[in-house]
Amino acid sequence: MAAATAPLPTPPGPRLPRLVQTFFFIFGSRWFISRMARRYGPVVQLSTAFDSNFVMVFDPALVKDVFRGPPERLRAGEANEPLGPALGMRSLLLLDGEEHLRQRRLMLPPFHGQRMRAYEDVMREAADRAIDSWPLNREFALLPTTQQLTLDVILRTVFGVAEGPRQEELKRRLRAMIDPVSNRFGILLMVLMRRGNKRALARFEERRRRVDELIYDEIARRRQAPDLDQREDVLSMLLLARDEDGRPMTDVELRDQLVTLLVAGHETTATGLAWVFDLLLRNPRVLAKLRQAVADGDDSYVDAVAKEALRIRPVVPGVGRVVRGGTFELGGYTLREGTEINPSIAVIHARPDAFAGPREFRPERFLEDDPPDTYTWIPFGGGTRRCIGASFALFEMRVVIRRVIERTTLEAASDEAERVERRGVTMVPKRGTRVLLRERRPAPAAAEPAEPAAA
Repeated sequence: MAAATAPLPTPPGPRLPRLVQTFFFIFGSRWFISRMARRYGPVVQLSTAFDSNFVMVFDPALVKDVFRGPPERLRAGEANEPLGPALGMRSLLLLDGEEHLRQRRLMLPPFHGQRMRAYEDVMREAADRAIDSWPLNREFALLPTTQQLTLDVILRTVFGVAEGPRQEELKRRLRAMIDPVSNRFGILLMVLMRRGNKRALARFEERRRRVDELIYDEIARRRQAPDLDQREDVLSMLLLARDEDGRPMTDVELRDQLVTLLVAGHETTATGLAWVFDLLLRNPRVLAKLRQAVADGDDSYVDAVAKEALRIRPVVPGVGRVVRGGTFELGGYTLREGTEINPSIAVIHARPDAFAGPREFRPERFLEDDPPDTYTWIPFGGGTRRCIGASFALFEMRVVIRRVIERTTLEAASDEAERVERRGVTMVPKRGTRVLLRERRPAPAAAEPAEPAAA
């Protein structure tokens, strides 16, 4: 008779009280998580006020197991549930199973690579407006201007709302809704709302109602637009999209996807751009090489700069999956049902076995014969839940980086590199990337269309 197999252990972890772990996650998450990885190994069990039972994963091989795991067993939508009050329960980020696949298929066409080329002029114009607003020879924070820039881009490319009073009012209401959950204590506010704190929930719901009022009105107007099938903004394309059964998106689904694209594609890209310039202005070799690449029209190096910045300074610290359908085995441990698995993007991006000299800002690593793979470089998550706007975000970063290099000479305002601070679900430069604009050059003239060849 065969001997019974001994049950696998649960992952190790600190015995610190939950409130202490919560404190470290808010005020020193990078230090705390890195220390947990060094002390306990590739899978660590933790507990905070946000989640009483979750594990963090620090090994790319295990990340591969998570990203390729059965979606019915590892549910990403459930892990994103705290975002529900803002995004809506029909958001792509909160759905699982067949409904997630249906919504994802409907949303993919507007983010096709060739389609995004139609947005390049909008992105460049937004960059020019930002650059023209910067003060000469006076210190300022770059992050607020990149936030304005990326919000302009989202409102034009996704919402299709032209400049004017309507766009300004939508901006104002959106910022009023987003700002309370994107500060240092924003994640605590989300937890309070999730747990039914009536006062916090009522305040937030009123701000959300005012945003929804404009969004639903815009959806109704757009449905009646005579040129709907000729428009290139994402909302117009989603209104025309149909699933395999010929069903369109409902107004609620449209609203939730629009807000998801706004939140996921606005703050994150703005923060990524702020980190790019904090790193560039402290690395003269890379900056000089980037200037030459822009002059030569070499987009591959611009792309590598953006990717390397997202490696060293990932905007989102982790991604989640919730275990359902019984226990789940990972890395030689048993995870109980209901456990949330969080691959740590920051720790995985800093592994010396995956990135030689991991603290060095070296974009060339993305141009080598063996560049980082989809389990060692994961700023947009991975698997079937990889961020649908990843290509859009990288494209926008390239356009803006190129324009800033073409038109400006920037300097870091101090020798001290920016510290990382958690605000809501993003990791931002604490002082907003303080810079000085030493020179602003005119915007290059648009290329003239080529003359037709002689017959």
